Amino acid sequence: MNGDEDQKSLLKDIRVIVFIIAILASIVFIQPGYSSEEGFNTGLNYGLDLEGGSWLQIRLQGAVAQLDADNEELAQTVLQNGIDDTVEIRQIDTNNGGLTVTFTTPAQLSSNHMDQLGVGESTITRSDNTTQVILHTSESTLITTYLTDALNAEVVPLAVENGVEYEIRTAVSEEELQQLMEEVGGNIVTDDQGTPIYREGVRTETRDLTKQILSDKLNALGLKDIPVTTVGEDYILIDFAGIDLATAKDIAEKPGKFEIRIITEGNESRHVLYGDAIQSVGIAGYNDNDGQWYTPFTLTDAGAEALQETAIDTGATTNPMAHNLVMYLDDEEVYSAPLSPSAAARLEQYPIYSWQASTGGDEESQAQAEQLQIHLRAGALPVNVELMGSGHVDASLGAQFKSQAVIAGLLALFAVAFVVYRRYHKPEILIPMVGTSVSEVIMILGFAGAIGWQLDLPSIAGIIAVIGTGIDHLVIITDEVLYEGKLPPRKVYLSRITKAFSIIFAAAATTIIAMSPLVVMGFGALKGFAITTIVGVLIGILIARPVYGKVIHEILESRASKTAE
Repeated sequence: MNGDEDQKSLLKDIRVIVFIIAILASIVFIQPGYSSEEGFNTGLNYGLDLEGGSWLQIRLQGAVAQLDADNEELAQTVLQNGIDDTVEIRQIDTNNGGLTVTFTTPAQLSSNHMDQLGVGESTITRSDNTTQVILHTSESTLITTYLTDALNAEVVPLAVENGVEYEIRTAVSEEELQQLMEEVGGNIVTDDQGTPIYREGVRTETRDLTKQILSDKLNALGLKDIPVTTVGEDYILIDFAGIDLATAKDIAEKPGKFEIRIITEGNESRHVLYGDAIQSVGIAGYNDNDGQWYTPFTLTDAGAEALQETAIDTGATTNPMAHNLVMYLDDEEVYSAPLSPSAAARLEQYPIYSWQASTGGDEESQAQAEQLQIHLRAGALPVNVELMGSGHVDASLGAQFKSQAVIAGLLALFAVAFVVYRRYHKPEILIPMVGTSVSEVIMILGFAGAIGWQLDLPSIAGIIAVIGTGIDHLVIITDEVLYEGKLPPRKVYLSRITKAFSIIFAAAATTIIAMSPLVVMGFGALKGFAITTIVGVLIGILIARPVYGKVIHEILESRASKTAE
């Protein structure tokens, strides 16, 4: 009767119920199975070192510097290049950090032409075969345009405490940049010690954007859970488990398919342009005037003309609310909105090159604008990259590593079981202790399967470490519960089990705190080891070890009852 009562008591305990549910859920997520071709298999994801495959290391090319220029020479060069005709600067006025440039040219300019240059707002008058333009711009806009044209690369200005910092998203040396600025009467700005404010590389935000674009592109291609890891400020490492090197290079370089379509009627739509018609994509921002988050982008000549023609043909310029512009990335809709009334009216007259895709005014809209910035690039990276290294791990070698990792885990478990048995010489203690360790491994693997975490050799090492620390905690519980080799009175038992768990929680907290910096700052192997260790410790102290305390108490109590009989 005591055995039946013990069993009923255990099954009614909430800790045991949670434990059983966790084990069953883990088995579902692990998806164990067997096939004649592959033998025993699971639904777990394995990393490069266990699955075989390829890896790529790329370096982000770029430079960040503070620059100045002679405003008249700068404006002369930018306008001459953009208008492709003689330009004579009449006057330059500085006001509130901006520039008002008045110039004349024999070219017949239109508002459309000046908008296409993207250097600011302008007022145009023409008389006696001469066009006079009053341009409202800024030095940073002119420098950005000048460098963009000279280097054929994206240049992103950013206001900093002591001026404007320019991120040039291509490889350019300090000497090359200095020479370019001297051509417009400028220099690389120097600090108080006379050192040029210049460094190779890109901003952290650009590095993270590149990583996000790569991750989204790989996921869009159906290649889930491919780790894209940043290394320092300028390097990105990509592991392609189960993919050969040639395919990996092709995937990394291949852009996604971006398309804009316009709704005609009902669910019907008409193609407008593809991603190659998008000339540049700006940084998502907030418009104080209308309280909207937006993503700016610029179209090429062909793209702007195609959008104008399609908008007129479909009636979007006269009834914009009935004809949404819809954006797709790899055939998945990522944005849909009608033309604004002002944009529709302008399209009736001429093409529009600079656009803003508004998403709304709340925090969710900010996230959508930032995500749209990535989608508009259609998988094209914001900076030029250089392949610094690549490699391949043979599939058979990966399978060998996998087998060796399993053997190492089993050996660790057997070694622990041997030491525990030598210590207690009681199978009724050994079996629950080893069973608890095995259940923790199952739950860790179930967690990995649930979130799609890739298991690699460091992760396996983390699981083995969890087995070791888990047994330490179980020994503490057992030693505290066993009072002079037997179950103590209930009051003493509660005091000692409370003391045991106080020690365990303190030890677990120390482990988690020690591993946390590796999760935040670590890369590759360090991060995988740290995450697996932390997850294992949390599963142990929150689910498995409280159940072990309950089970060992019931076993010792049952044993004491039989001895008394």
